Amino acid sequence: MSKLITTLGAIDAGEAGMILPHEHIFVDLGPIEAESYRSAKAEDVIALMAPEIEKIKGLGVKILVECTPVGVGRRADILKAFSEATDFPLIVPTGIYRQPWVPAWAQAASQRELHDWMLGELSGEIEGSGVPAAWIKLSAGDDGITEVEEKILRAAAQAGMATGAAIGSHTIRGSVVHRQLDVISAMGYTPERFIWIHTQAEPDLDLHLEIARRGAWIEYDAIGNPPHGDAYYIDRIRDAFDAGIGHQVLLSHDRGWYDPSQPGGGVPKPFTYINQTFLPRLQEAGFDNADIHQLTCVNPALAFAR
Repeated sequence: MSKLITTLGAIDAGEAGMILPHEHIFVDLGPIEAESYRSAKAEDVIALMAPEIEKIKGLGVKILVECTPVGVGRRADILKAFSEATDFPLIVPTGIYRQPWVPAWAQAASQRELHDWMLGELSGEIEGSGVPAAWIKLSAGDDGITEVEEKILRAAAQAGMATGAAIGSHTIRGSVVHRQLDVISAMGYTPERFIWIHTQAEPDLDLHLEIARRGAWIEYDAIGNPPHGDAYYIDRIRDAFDAGIGHQVLLSHDRGWYDPSQPGGGVPKPFTYINQTFLPRLQEAGFDNADIHQLTCVNPALAFAR
């Protein structure tokens, strides 16, 4: 049976309930060289972000996918402590963000060494935290994938094939996603296990459907945030259902978060907009309960389960 690998143990995918597939509890958006994430304390993260988790618990959200990879301050030990303090499961990645955030050790590493590192986190634990990685989070440049980013992607495809883990990539342009799918397909990894993160940022709407027709997941993950309003996302979801690919759509906010580079971690952005505002508008637009269950429960569980 397919399982979701979380900070609180494995959960049967079919029993998971509502999942937010792209959010952040902790992410370091400060200067790379400052490495503010290293000195952060779990108790501070819990104090700031636990109230945000309590809000979505009350709205029926059961699991949150935490999308911070290496390069922007991943701290699996903090996420583990946070998850235990809130009794709320998180799905945590292995993987590395794009250049210039790729650390020096990863730039110097071979494809094999990167594969072994990812495989170790997917099959064991992340940095002694007791948390196994559930999936692989990567990125690519806006204008094209660099040599280092392609090396990381190839290693991810190998690790994904060995474990059944999904690969999600922060990629702004659909043309770059096409290239990423070419690379992983040549490695033998299936596009059906690839998630195009930030699909909404691509202005060529035909590319959304093209990528989905190749088998990949398309993720609209800035709902409630500028520049797009709800009507934009409703239209995109309708396009997907009309094209017969509604089963490949993921919805989230890309919100949170405790940023250790900011005083007190900054001001959190709630994870509540989809439940409180967007889903009622989706129903008003003619989507029924089965459609919403597909989008919020079935799809993310299939995307991230192993």
